[in-house]
Amino acid sequence: MDSFQAMELAKAGLLLTLTIVGPMLIASLIVGVAIGLFQALTQIQEMTLTFVPKILVMGLVLLLSLPMIGGALSAFMARIADVIVHG
Repeated sequence: MDSFQAMELAKAGLLLTLTIVGPMLIASLIVGVAIGLFQALTQIQEMTLTFVPKILVMGLVLLLSLPMIGGALSAFMARIADVIVHG
């Protein structure tokens, strides 16, 4: 494996990471902004109010995106196995 292949695998690994965590981060951001807006409108300044809804939404998004995550991980592993086999 030369340096170009190593850089391509590193780039693919970073894109895979973004693909896996992207939906959860976006959902968490949307929930955080909505709860922050709710807190600003009602003047409720409870710091722990955002944790439970964010955790629930992230868990739900994780369950819904598990097939996509599995497919992405298996495709990446197949690519790495190809590189290992072909040298």
